[in-house]
Amino acid sequence: MRKWLFAGFFATILSGPAAAWWDGGHMQIAYVAYKHLDAPVKDKVDALLRLNPDYGKWTAAAPDPATAKLYAFVHAATWADDIKTKPYGYTRDRVTGPAAAQNIGYADHNQHTYWHYKDVLYSPDGSLLPQPDPVDAVTQLKLMIAALPPASGASDDVRSYDLVWMLHLVGDLHQPLHAVGRHTREIPDGDAGGNAESVIPATGEVIALHAYWDRILGGYVSPAGAVFDADNDGIADIKVSPAAAQVIDPEAWAQESFEVAKQFAYAPPVGNGPNAVPISREYETNARNIARAQAALAAARLANVINAELR
Repeated sequence: MRKWLFAGFFATILSGPAAAWWDGGHMQIAYVAYKHLDAPVKDKVDALLRLNPDYGKWTAAAPDPATAKLYAFVHAATWADDIKTKPYGYTRDRVTGPAAAQNIGYADHNQHTYWHYKDVLYSPDGSLLPQPDPVDAVTQLKLMIAALPPASGASDDVRSYDLVWMLHLVGDLHQPLHAVGRHTREIPDGDAGGNAESVIPATGEVIALHAYWDRILGGYVSPAGAVFDADNDGIADIKVSPAAAQVIDPEAWAQESFEVAKQFAYAPPVGNGPNAVPISREYETNARNIARAQAALAAARLANVINAELR
């Protein structure tokens, strides 16, 4: 459960937006997934994306129709974050509100920030844990995946809205700190997925642990930039286990990311409190390798889900 009680503290330690993977990461995941979509599925995906009001913006820089379809898919992966930070007119709502779990398409002008994560709660020191949120990334992804096939009975508006959210949320759930809520004696109200801890990487700045992991795959880029980054020391060439790629249950994804967070994101020298700690070269190397592997896995699973539901 993320109460976001420390707004002033977060504003000090965050050097970027509190969102899983920054734009570069989400776009790389979408690009690699797109490369593995079946040709007929790409056409169906593009038809749905055209219903989003930002389609024209997403494709404005494309030199030809085929590239426009690619750019739309890649850029759509950031839309769920865009509605939180840009003047779209979307409202910050609550996970306990009556509209928290709805799936009504673009008529929904709520930000649904709590859809971006699944807090698997735990404590390394026996601290009391709260009740989990009733709505999260897992509950909503299950609804969206079920609504995506034409036979679901959902309108094309809903299916388009769900597809755009899926492009983002599959990536979110593979960022380890989007699947954990850690409670300690020093942070009894929970760390909001690493937002209450801060670290000092080799670059020397103080940054929230969550933001440190978010930025590993890059910051704000164009679709063309994300394609270039993915193909050049990015995630495009990372081999993914075929068996792992076939796991398309959001609950399983969250549990995997939770275990990765415990093992690697909270690894020493990260402690149980909010004080900034310098992290080691070993920690940074492991974090980069894990982040890239998780993103590649997210891309493979995203492609498999979309192929399966739109074939």
